[in-house]
Amino acid sequence: MAENNQFSTACDLSGVREAVCVHANKVMDACRDKDCIEDLRVYLTRDSQALLDRANGARVQSAELLFADPVVEAVPYNAGSFTVTVTFYYKIIATVTIEGNRPATVYGLAVFSKQVLLYGGEGSAKVYTSRDNFCAPDRRNICSCGLPTAIIEVVDPMVLAAKILNITNCPCNTDVEAPNIPNALLACFDDDLVLNGEKQRLLVTIGQFSILRLERDTQLLMPCYDYCIPTKECGDVSGISPATACDVFAQVDFPIDSFFPGRKETCTPPSSSCNHCANGYKTT
Repeated sequence: MAENNQFSTACDLSGVREAVCVHANKVMDACRDKDCIEDLRVYLTRDSQALLDRANGARVQSAELLFADPVVEAVPYNAGSFTVTVTFYYKIIATVTIEGNRPATVYGLAVFSKQVLLYGGEGSAKVYTSRDNFCAPDRRNICSCGLPTAIIEVVDPMVLAAKILNITNCPCNTDVEAPNIPNALLACFDDDLVLNGEKQRLLVTIGQFSILRLERDTQLLMPCYDYCIPTKECGDVSGISPATACDVFAQVDFPIDSFFPGRKETCTPPSSSCNHCANGYKTT
């Protein structure tokens, strides 16, 4: 299937048709992290916890990121700075060995929180849009109208290690308050999670890569070269049967650009660079 790429880098301003005002999200500050989260507690389902209480070994099969919830708060006496608290929710699937070294699968939820400090700029205007949900407003939604927006990009974590902690023989503090888990995430499990009162606990160590940034809405004046008019015709797939769907899929090119954006951009020679432009015209 032919590839239609309508976007390209351009420096020659002679093709500009008009100046247009666009609404965009300006990145105020950003950071990237590589977190190694050791001995993260897993809240297992009731059936899984019953198996773990009889287990003598554990090995993690997979760790899936279900949701990441960033919360932005202003830093007092430090104008323009904000703390971003991000809570990650993971679905952990593990294999435990019980009597006679018999393997059994257990699963549950792990929760990890971290806090970073970023610059978000100063702004006194409060922004409301038609996308805001005020059918059931809460304090968090109402108080965040003047704050920058936190965006976090995360991939599924790497599983590094797992172990079982015997609570009855552990002199450590085991009365840690369970986290607040949203109902939507509880619905991802077909049984109730055991938050306390267990005999043994599953602890996992995972590695997490993430990129976090603060954005603010802004209006920019930009040169417009032309409209992005689609050149590809829409195909009718309403009558495709399951037997022929794979044939259609086989004709679709692998989306290399989705994995490696910008790989087709050509290098602009210094003589054509915008560094040699003045007042919209290239100088010699």
